[in-house]
Amino acid sequence: MKHILLAGLLGLSVVAQAQDVTYRTPPKAIADLVDAPLTPRVSLSSDGKWLALLAVQAMPTIAELSQPELRLAGMRINPRLNAPSRTSYATGLMLRRLEDGKDMAVLNLPAQPLISDVVWSPDNSKLALTIATATGEGRTELWVVDVNTFSARRIAGVSLNSVFGTPFEWLSDNQTLIVRALVAGRGAAPSSTATPTGPVVQENVGRKAGARTYQDLLRNQTDERLFDYYATSQMVKVTLEGKLQPISQPGLIQSAVPSPNGRYLLVKTRHRPFSYTLPSSSFPLKVEVYDVATGDPVKLLADLPLADEVPTAFDAVPTGQRSHGWRADAPATLYWAEAQDGGDPKATAAIRDKVFTLAAPFNSAPEEFASLPLRYDGISWGNNSVALVYGSRWADRKEITWRVTPGALPSLTVLFERSSQDKYNNPGTAYMHRNAQGKQVLLTDAQGKTLYFLGQGASPQGDQPFVDELDVATKKTTRWWRSEAPYYEVPLAILDEDKHRLLTRRESVDQAPNYYVRDRSGKLTAVTKFPNPYAAFGGSFKKQVLHYKRADGVELTANLYLPPNYKPTDGPLPTLMEAYPVEFKDKANAGQVSGSPYTFTRVGYGSPIFWVTQGYAVLQGASIPIVGEGDKQPNDTYTEQLVSSAKAAIDEGKRLGVVDPARVAVMGHSYGAFMTANLLAHSNLFKAGIARSGAYNRTLTPFGFQGEERTYWQAPEVYNAMSPFNYADKIKSPILLIHGELDNNSGTFPIQSERFYNALKGNGATARYVVLPAESHGYAARENIMHMLWEMNAWLDKYVKAPQTAAAN
Repeated sequence: MKHILLAGLLGLSVVAQAQDVTYRTPPKAIADLVDAPLTPRVSLSSDGKWLALLAVQAMPTIAELSQPELRLAGMRINPRLNAPSRTSYATGLMLRRLEDGKDMAVLNLPAQPLISDVVWSPDNSKLALTIATATGEGRTELWVVDVNTFSARRIAGVSLNSVFGTPFEWLSDNQTLIVRALVAGRGAAPSSTATPTGPVVQENVGRKAGARTYQDLLRNQTDERLFDYYATSQMVKVTLEGKLQPISQPGLIQSAVPSPNGRYLLVKTRHRPFSYTLPSSSFPLKVEVYDVATGDPVKLLADLPLADEVPTAFDAVPTGQRSHGWRADAPATLYWAEAQDGGDPKATAAIRDKVFTLAAPFNSAPEEFASLPLRYDGISWGNNSVALVYGSRWADRKEITWRVTPGALPSLTVLFERSSQDKYNNPGTAYMHRNAQGKQVLLTDAQGKTLYFLGQGASPQGDQPFVDELDVATKKTTRWWRSEAPYYEVPLAILDEDKHRLLTRRESVDQAPNYYVRDRSGKLTAVTKFPNPYAAFGGSFKKQVLHYKRADGVELTANLYLPPNYKPTDGPLPTLMEAYPVEFKDKANAGQVSGSPYTFTRVGYGSPIFWVTQGYAVLQGASIPIVGEGDKQPNDTYTEQLVSSAKAAIDEGKRLGVVDPARVAVMGHSYGAFMTANLLAHSNLFKAGIARSGAYNRTLTPFGFQGEERTYWQAPEVYNAMSPFNYADKIKSPILLIHGELDNNSGTFPIQSERFYNALKGNGATARYVVLPAESHGYAARENIMHMLWEMNAWLDKYVKAPQTAAAN
């Protein structure tokens, strides 16, 4: 006989063995928040004249989410569209002129289009985009919008293959695109139920080939054939008049990027042999240059083998060439990096990486551009006078930004050197803009001596985003502007560096985010007037940023939300605490404040803030730093720091008189779910826990997880101590486990929750295990999200709001 899980929530004492639950809906106040209006996405033209407004697709239904999907080589593919599945599409497009705020409807789009991959042409006169057809056999089409006429049209004769991402690139002539198209006449798809011709065999002979825990990998020859079929594309040069010219042969083309002058293509193609333990990003890679005019190959740069011998350290890399790209400020110059330490950060080496360049016609020897003592992290190209090179080292979280003068004998000058975790001293990100060829380059003043930096502006008072200008010769910084209370305003684009005109996104506690043009005098001109999505529910959620310390002196923060009509005389409330641990190498950095007290609170499906509508106090984003200074690693004392941080948050809420310490629940998603289970296993602080899509047995992620780069065999005591599965017999508070049936996140296989639930049940714990059909690591379908919230609300009401009643049952 099946025992229905619902019975336990109705107060009956049963041993739950099977599930017969239909979809449920949470209380109306929660459901209405889920269905609050969505704010459009925006895309700014690089000349600062137009804003594309993209209407956001509503949550899919479970029927839509359950459509056929292939899970191959670490990818999730919609076989009807030859595109990534679970894409969040736009369903409408409008152009808004920044000069006068006038809206222009885009004409000739199909009804209810499914839009993605919106890209401006280099001169901003056009927008290219893809539209997925939801009827018939299905396909992904290429469309172009003319900004002068506001009309859209489909480029006929080509269906796109976007399995590897955006399937087109503009050429600098603004009239031509390079696309990855479906192969003409490719025939029917291979059968997914073909009879095996033999067993699947994998073998290793003496090589160290450790790998992180990945999902959706190839499993057999049938999967290999399906991956070949759906990921193979044909490069095609397409003019706006619809003239098509194939380039080279079909292949597993990952990318095809034009040179700035439009004469060449840098093409990266994956090929066999495939791997059953690694995703496609580690498959063998051929890197070539093609001539755009003739379609002929010009230069083979590298043919790299399967990357299955890369050390598991976080900043380990494959040997040989990697990270190929075009120098954005030159007509046709390639660059790439090569490890000098065998790709192993644990090896002793004065130089970790070298960067090389090679100019067209690519028949000379590569030139050394930079020798780095840290691992190469990228380049921002500017002009012959300035480029920025980035390097980092994971072990001590060090990062350096160097200035290079490409037009002279290249040499490195340190511009910034800091810990990547030191938010207070973060100089921001160098501002990039598109040049006439459509490539991103550093914005400089007319003399090329000044760079501009946009930053988050972390401070003890909270984030205060800023814009700085930097004299690269003297390293002197001058601040243009920064956000000030009671607003949180983020600079998005520099519209005019001479007049200090900016495009910003501005919000406050009770004002929803909108876009503005800000000038040097401080004048603000509204570009958008998006309504408050919560106007029908009182307008906004009031938050208080709490500052407190844990026992070892590390400073902590949390956002406190209270029910809208709460009064101090109401006394302490049942409380829901949400958190996500983060590893640090320095206590001072761990105690730095993140976020702002002036942001508008948007309630996403995974938020704990829903429960202020149900009479709970909510401690959201409670900081839980896990610190390991010097030679010590953070996770060596994970559980001690975890419990101490949680206790400090509860104690602060108690001190304020708003948290009832006898009625506190803890919740988390992913690594936060792992945290939740550990807090229940190692403390008695919580009446209940809610853990969504977590990992609970670290021996199932033996080559590292989260911020832990040691393997299980290097630190078995740490893996065992951190695994709540090993302490299932210690968990006495009720725990609700929720997991997506098709979780694709590294390490959080659904079996983690399944085995943990079995361990809990076998040790007599009060536990409930809910599997959401067709969901990945993040949840999408409206029915699943509503049901998840119903489950959580019922669990909290039974075991936290009225725990005496639950105990009596």
